[in-house]
Amino acid sequence: MNNPPMTSALQSHAPQKVNRPNLVAVGTIVWLSSELMFFAALFAMYFTTRAVQGPDVWLESTGLLNIPFAATNTTVLVLSSVTCQFGVFAAERFQAKRTGSLWQFNKWGMREWFALTFLMGAFFIGGQVYEYANLVHESLTLSSNAYGSVFYMTTGFHGMHVTGGLIAFLIVMIRVFRAQKFGHKQAQTAIVVSYYWHFVDIVWIALFSAIYLIK
Repeated sequence: MNNPPMTSALQSHAPQKVNRPNLVAVGTIVWLSSELMFFAALFAMYFTTRAVQGPDVWLESTGLLNIPFAATNTTVLVLSSVTCQFGVFAAERFQAKRTGSLWQFNKWGMREWFALTFLMGAFFIGGQVYEYANLVHESLTLSSNAYGSVFYMTTGFHGMHVTGGLIAFLIVMIRVFRAQKFGHKQAQTAIVVSYYWHFVDIVWIALFSAIYLIK
């Protein structure tokens, strides 16, 4: 009498690998969800204050805004999401640095794309500071009227989040520079930072539309 084959039985009892989600990525997504609620509250404050104060205060104050300059600043921030994603693509193929000359963008690694993203984000913050200085010169301050309060609070909190993203880029680039080998851990950190950066960019598009475009 022939014995039954044991291969299938052994395979059925063999331990199987479970692909669990990365806890850092999941935690980041949960935290960004709470941040989304925070910005939703800022939007609610902005539109509520606008409804209470009436259109006259808003028309007078929004006339001080330099919309072309803000649109240029916004374009730089939005494009920084593109450069950030190119850095993620490089991280996913475990390419930490460029393999060609500085002008061969198709051979850039994560460090070059993230460095460019950092510079574009810093440009945005510098533009925001310049805009604040001009508005203060036009006597629009945090305490001048209701519009000034909600304008500086909404844009200021967002600027703080952008600054936090810049710090995160610096930390990632320093860690990658110190690491002996660029592996899955470094790539995952870069991907998580990109989640945050895309989030602040999307929030700013909504803020820009509400503050600068909707009259």
